[in-house]
Amino acid sequence: MKKEYIIPIFVPHLGCPNNCIFCNQKKISGQTKMVTAKDVKETIEYYLKNFKDNYKYVEVAFFGGSFTAIETKIQEELLQAVQPYIQNKKVHSIRISTRPDAIDKQILRRLKRYHVKTIELGVQSMNNYILSRCQRGHTVEDVKKASKLIRLHGFILGHQMMVGLPESTMQDEINTTKEMIKLKPKIVRIYPVLVIKDTPLAVEYEKEEYIPLTVTQAVERCKEVVALFNQKKINVIRIGLQNTEEISDPSKEASQVAAGPFHPAFRQLVEAGLWYDSILKEIKKINTKVIQVKILANSENINNIIGHKKENIVKLKEVYDVDVIVEASEEIKPGKFKIEILKTYE
Repeated sequence: MKKEYIIPIFVPHLGCPNNCIFCNQKKISGQTKMVTAKDVKETIEYYLKNFKDNYKYVEVAFFGGSFTAIETKIQEELLQAVQPYIQNKKVHSIRISTRPDAIDKQILRRLKRYHVKTIELGVQSMNNYILSRCQRGHTVEDVKKASKLIRLHGFILGHQMMVGLPESTMQDEINTTKEMIKLKPKIVRIYPVLVIKDTPLAVEYEKEEYIPLTVTQAVERCKEVVALFNQKKINVIRIGLQNTEEISDPSKEASQVAAGPFHPAFRQLVEAGLWYDSILKEIKKINTKVIQVKILANSENINNIIGHKKENIVKLKEVYDVDVIVEASEEIKPGKFKIEILKTYE
């Protein structure tokens, strides 16, 4: 299997027709200037020099702004800069992210000509009231229409959603997930809302009009959401914003996060939480009182079974007085596990 590499190119706030209350793309990406075709080429060259694997699949990804809402001439200049690398097979495809109301047949035909393969839509919520509350400037109907068009034109459809938006409840997150699933995205990104400095949401936070989720609350909501996507075999490719100098613990001076459920290992907290729930459910099925069990699982799942800083092992001991030994076994398929009872009470 070819190793996949992404070459990220940030186009902060280009093309966005309005300011969502939670958004400050310049601070999220650390990017402040307009990206040019020259920048694109230099970025590609830099990454290609540093990729070690010869047998690889390389994708250029335009992140940040709403790509298809950028002036057409600029879009084409940026896309054109990638074409020589596609022609000589050093780059294999392009990925973009954009707004649901910035997609139509003409736009999709243009993207097809430039070898764009994946289009990610910033859905955020499937509740029109919450979208309006956050000043998104698009509707649920826009999401449905854009998703259908993207799939009909043969692109890979991706969705991005946010957890913990103003006035959004756990049930709202679940409803959004179910509505997104109906639109059949292949990939999904899930972002718990962080309060970024110099945004309208930061003003609401200071006035105590918005209370962000705690890390624990955000993990619990994301667990519910991820479980639903997993059931439908939709690939959740990211949970939480990437940890950078700007997106880091609010206590750090360089951090642009004012508040919210930031954690450097947020994805692991969510996935470890799902494993904990599954293991506990199986332990509770055992009729006798267990003292010690061994969990056999595929090596790729071991870290999440143990949990961040061994949290799952510690919690099972403290709450249920069960000692857990975790052992890797390649005979167990990824995502599965087997429990062996080692000791029980007489």
